[in-house]
This record gives sequence, structure tokens and C-alpha cells, in this order.
Amino acid sequence: MKKNLFLITMMLVLPTLMISCATTGELEKVQAEQKMIDAKADQASKDAQAARAAADAANLKAAETSGRAESAIKAAEEREKAAAEKERIADEKAKKADAAFQKSMKK
Repeated sequence: MKKNLFLITMMLVLPTLMISCATTGELEKVQAEQKMIDAKADQASKDAQAARAAADAANLKAAETSGRAESAIKAAEEREKAAAEKERIADEKAKKADAAFQKSMKK
């Protein structure tokens, strides 16, 4: 009985050990693949950092441009107000001149 149990155990254990053993060549192949994967991951990380830096620079540039645009809009609005005020003053002067002309025509 013990002999049969031992034989059955050996029949199960030996193939398992034989299957799970890897050769040096296989180990080197796996290590080479792991190094390739690590290199690709490092490159992807560097690319992501470069893209992040470019995006940050673009955001900064957009913020600066937005600030300049807002300044330009404010300046244009101020010029528009000044032009409207000058137009109002010119209209008043024209009315006064017209009134003076009408008054001089009545005499």
C-alpha cells in the first residue's frame, strides 16, 4: 500500500517538477522581454512628462493671451466711451452753432 501510494505520488510530482522547471535560455528570454517592457514603460513615462510640460506651457500661454485680450477689450471700451463723449460734445456744439445761426438769421 505504501509502495503504491509512493509511486502514485511520484508519478504526479515528477511531471509537475519537470514542467515547471525553466531552462536558462527561457529565463534569459523572459528577462530580455522584461527589460524591453521596462524600457517601453520608461519611454512612455518620459513622453507623458513631455506632453504634460507642453500642455502646461500651452495653458500658460493661453492664460497670457486671455489676459491681453481682456486688456484690449477694456481699452477698446474706454476708447468707445471717449468717442461717444466727444460725439455728444460735438453734437451740443453743433446745436449751439445752429441756434446761433438761426438767431442771427432772425435779426
